[in-house]
Amino acid sequence: MQDKPTLLFAHVAYRFAERYAARGGALPVIEVRSLEELEAKLPEADVLLVSGLWRNSFARPGGRLKLIQSISAGVDQYDRKALAEAGIRLASAQGANANAVSEHAMALILAMARRIPEACANQGKKHWRGMIGDLTQREDELGGKTLLVVGIGRIGGRLARLAKAFDMKVVGLRRDPANGAEGADEIHPMSALKAMLPRADIVALTCALTDETRGLMDEAAFAAMKPGATLVNVARGRVCDEAALIAALRSGRIGQAALDVTAEEPLPAESPLWTLPNVLVTPHTGGETRRYEDNVLDLMEENLARLGRGEALKNQVV
Repeated sequence: MQDKPTLLFAHVAYRFAERYAARGGALPVIEVRSLEELEAKLPEADVLLVSGLWRNSFARPGGRLKLIQSISAGVDQYDRKALAEAGIRLASAQGANANAVSEHAMALILAMARRIPEACANQGKKHWRGMIGDLTQREDELGGKTLLVVGIGRIGGRLARLAKAFDMKVVGLRRDPANGAEGADEIHPMSALKAMLPRADIVALTCALTDETRGLMDEAAFAAMKPGATLVNVARGRVCDEAALIAALRSGRIGQAALDVTAEEPLPAESPLWTLPNVLVTPHTGGETRRYEDNVLDLMEENLARLGRGEALKNQVV
């Protein structure tokens, strides 16, 4: 790689060039906002920050590109074999959004417990809802409720600690429980999912999308959940079998769902998830905060230094 590598920032909205300049960055920078611009400028870049605009056809042997710093923690969109063959290193942004996503998950949990979507809808109609006699229809408290965190890592671990502040009991699942409970009261292997689901008032998905977690929440999983329980998904949409989720919500098998991610994004206009009364949808904004660009740039700068020293990257994938 050149002594002063050229950075290419590729995102439809994020302001990486602006933030890099504000930090006093000294390397040459190109910023693009579209797939067409990315394809045109990629031959000039040594380092690429990208997520949704990436296409695996861009991984060509003999090119100038040497490092991709993914903007997202998830890296399922990258063909690792193609990158390795092209001599391109890849690092994820794992951890950059841990605080943001865990806080978003907690906000979704609170919104559903306190019936905030209903309050917003009533405000739009200028309707002052009266007191409710039916206990099942009232707002609820979190204290004493059991939260099952599926995928205890940086995000899931922080969510566990936030939930403990609300006096919740937290049960965590992770691939290797020997790696620690991360603040949960109990820790179990992912294989214990079906056994743990009946205990949970709220199930929060914070796991990565892998071959093992794709479709993890299927018809059998929803059938195992406690009747009336809440599902919160801040992981990836395809961790859920969406048809099974919709059926469970329609039948009342589970009480409600709060989703920051869906199987197809943007969520198609014809999806029932838009209009089901027991669903809250946010448009994959869990990790999107005013600090996000700087968090990713911190990772990129560290990985540039590591690359120069011939060391393994932080969050190295390829």
